[in-house]
Amino acid sequence: MPRGSRIDAAGAVHHIMVRGIERRKIFDSDADRDHFLHRMGEILLDTQTTCFAWALMPNHFHLLLRTGKVPISTIMRRLLTGYALWFNRSRCRHGHLFQNRFKSILCQEDSYLLELVRYIHLNPLRARLVKSIQELDAFPYSGHSTLMGGFQKSWQETDEILKLFGSKPALARRMYRQFVEQGIGQGRRNDLAGGGLIRSAGGWEGLKQKREEGQYQRSDERILGDSDFVSRVLEKTKESLTKSQKLKSEGMDVDKIAAQVSRLMGIAVEDVWAIGKQQHIVNARSLLCYWAVRELGVSMSSLSRRLRISLPAISKSVVRGKQIAEDNAFKLV
Repeated sequence: MPRGSRIDAAGAVHHIMVRGIERRKIFDSDADRDHFLHRMGEILLDTQTTCFAWALMPNHFHLLLRTGKVPISTIMRRLLTGYALWFNRSRCRHGHLFQNRFKSILCQEDSYLLELVRYIHLNPLRARLVKSIQELDAFPYSGHSTLMGGFQKSWQETDEILKLFGSKPALARRMYRQFVEQGIGQGRRNDLAGGGLIRSAGGWEGLKQKREEGQYQRSDERILGDSDFVSRVLEKTKESLTKSQKLKSEGMDVDKIAAQVSRLMGIAVEDVWAIGKQQHIVNARSLLCYWAVRELGVSMSSLSRRLRISLPAISKSVVRGKQIAEDNAFKLV
């Protein structure tokens, strides 16, 4: 069965898991981990993406992110492509570093945020990279040590988490640590990392009970949340997909978007496709990228090739184009 497309929306919380190809190591040294964190921090700050939790393991990593205006697929493409190129170049290596498709589960924030923070931050202890909660407190490659105040990461959100445990930082850290320690005996939790309907029902027993009571929940393996949350997310996604399909069925394509940009901005169509840093060209290109990616569903890689600019530049153009459209009340149709 083919895998469903990823689900995303501004403000959505995602539990992301990325593994090395054939489960091989993606971090050989602290230098690798430090480079990865530096690169990730720059991308998160640049895209205004919130990071609540993270953990780097030898052959995989976990992230808990809340997206801003930039889609999660764009953020991960920048991170994974950039790190893989650096990793290969530093070792005169060729070939893929990561599995082709990262795993992303959209999460119901109110119900699962703290559970996921704890689950992700306990990964190094479960994998025996550290031997105790005391060692985890000082482990530099998990967000737990940042929440405990041992390290500073400008791109990791700590206040929002700690305020859930208390108004005073010292007390909040003690309560947070106690919460984490209480989760040590839980081991691996499939309800947080996989299972679709089983997750939504609260495990096999919960699912069995609900079916005995005649309750059937809506579920999706890409979403972690109750049935109502799953339904709301899928309906919202359906609206977005329907809009894209409708535009395509009416004959909309990238060239017609360029023509509309040309009319609205009062420039020649050739200038929309031109390479240059003149403001009118940058603005036109940004509006084109925004409508092509967000409205028509065109891939950023295809736009990158046609416009002859990098994927990160396309990503920034989409964000800029959205602002231009809103500020000027521009409409594609």
